[in-house]
Amino acid sequence: MNEERKQRIYKTIMLVVLTAVITFILTSIFTYKNLNGNSKYIYVSSNDGGIASIIASIRKIVDKKYLGEIDEQSLVDGAIKGYIDGLNDPYTEYMTKDEMQEFTTEVNGNFVGIGVYLTNDIERNVVLIISPIKDTPAYRAGIKPGDIITKIDGVSYKGEQLTEASNKIKGKEGTKVTLEIIRDEQTLTLEVERQSVKINHVESEMLENKIGYIKFNTFDDGCSDEFETQLEKLNSQNMKSLIIDIRDNGGGLVDEALDIADLIVEKGNTLLITLDKNSKEEVEKSKNNPKVNVPIVLLTNENSASASEILAGALKDNNKAKIVGKKTYGKGVIQELLTLTDGSGLKITTNEYYTPNKTKINKIGIQPDYEVDLPEEIEGLVEIEKSQDTQLQKAIELLK
Repeated sequence: MNEERKQRIYKTIMLVVLTAVITFILTSIFTYKNLNGNSKYIYVSSNDGGIASIIASIRKIVDKKYLGEIDEQSLVDGAIKGYIDGLNDPYTEYMTKDEMQEFTTEVNGNFVGIGVYLTNDIERNVVLIISPIKDTPAYRAGIKPGDIITKIDGVSYKGEQLTEASNKIKGKEGTKVTLEIIRDEQTLTLEVERQSVKINHVESEMLENKIGYIKFNTFDDGCSDEFETQLEKLNSQNMKSLIIDIRDNGGGLVDEALDIADLIVEKGNTLLITLDKNSKEEVEKSKNNPKVNVPIVLLTNENSASASEILAGALKDNNKAKIVGKKTYGKGVIQELLTLTDGSGLKITTNEYYTPNKTKINKIGIQPDYEVDLPEEIEGLVEIEKSQDTQLQKAIELLK
């Protein structure tokens, strides 16, 4: 990872989420750190009769009246979570110290769980499985993309409780978790054993007619470096064209998507446009000469989201790839991940992003150049025979 990337604040738009003391609310100053260690100070008034005074008044009543024992950290975490939840933004959340550690571990591609990508399906307010990870307990248990988790160990969860649901699924290696799942009109109960899961961000192979194939499972830390490695391998086999598959990829780090686009788009061309709450515009441009100089087709579907849409928009608007498949998810907002001084974290929506042609993505998605459905009998399967994958076959046809 180069020094320039280390100096940038991690901006995360992951759909898959894993949430110092009361002084965070009550005192006048608190500190946060971004992930590269730089500190900033934010001034918060405690004398305005607002939230600080209300919390202080309630605390006096609790100290005087409450019969049970008081867990200070639970009070703090609950107060902050409630405050942030009041924003009613499905992508903004407070993470406790433990949750923050789990989150950063998963971004690096390692965790103990069952191996699924989850998202909050906002329209239905359900915990939706984007896809199981290949060769993991979830995959072997028969969990499929599109499954809805309704209960975990007998406890019901809604989409807005995605963090709690994700944490409940994780646990000690070797233990088991029971999931109640809705698939179509059927309710299933599955018991799945937790194991250590290593995510392979990037997979590649050479198809017929020297067509290279690279699949991104996520855009976690390091996947752009892995993309370069896979490119070198395919180029050594005399690759003539390339298919990039981002179907069922729920997103990841903005910087990783931009670094991948930087390897494909001509130097100086626009990759991404972002606007903050004050309508301040920032333009990200390609900084290097492209390393990929072959025809490209990009595969997308309804679960291609966030960072996937950034890559799709950059390649489409710069005429570097044709898109085949289905319209993307439509998550066009970016979150910054801030680490607070006690190790807890805040993932907060800060920007809306647009494609290089300033096309809006949020709640709209990116329309493919060639809309292709999968056959109904194989839709939702984790592994599909290449001959039955109509979207892949269309991409091969375009590149022959």
